[in-house]
Amino acid sequence: GERATFFKPSANPVKGYKTWIAGQLEPAGRLTVDAGAIGALKSGKSLLPAGVKLVSGNFSRGDTVAILSPEGREIARGLVAYDAADAVRIAGLKTAEIENVLGYEARSAMIHRDDLVVSVVGDQVLA
Repeated sequence: GERATFFKPSANPVKGYKTWIAGQLEPAGRLTVDAGAIGALKSGKSLLPAGVKLVSGNFSRGDTVAILSPEGREIARGLVAYDAADAVRIAGLKTAEIENVLGYEARSAMIHRDDLVVSVVGDQVLA
């Protein structure tokens, strides 16, 4: 074999992706969630439609949205799996109800945990 130079990546690609979501993208909308959803997000879970109480903004699937506490404080950001119109239709619904409302088999999460950056742990703001 030939001699070669190997360059080890200087950053974790997952960390870079999450940094991009958290700080480089301007939110196109907002999702206000309940206390149960906040607890799930802090535990590293995805945001399900059942925990979403209010949808605002005009966003498309894949856009960045801010996730707000009931008091209006930003607690996370993520890439949303639904456009604004569908998000409004399924907000507050259980996963099993989504297909009946939208008319097609859809994703169970409003924002998957891999596409989500939580900015609050406990009562401490991280971002």
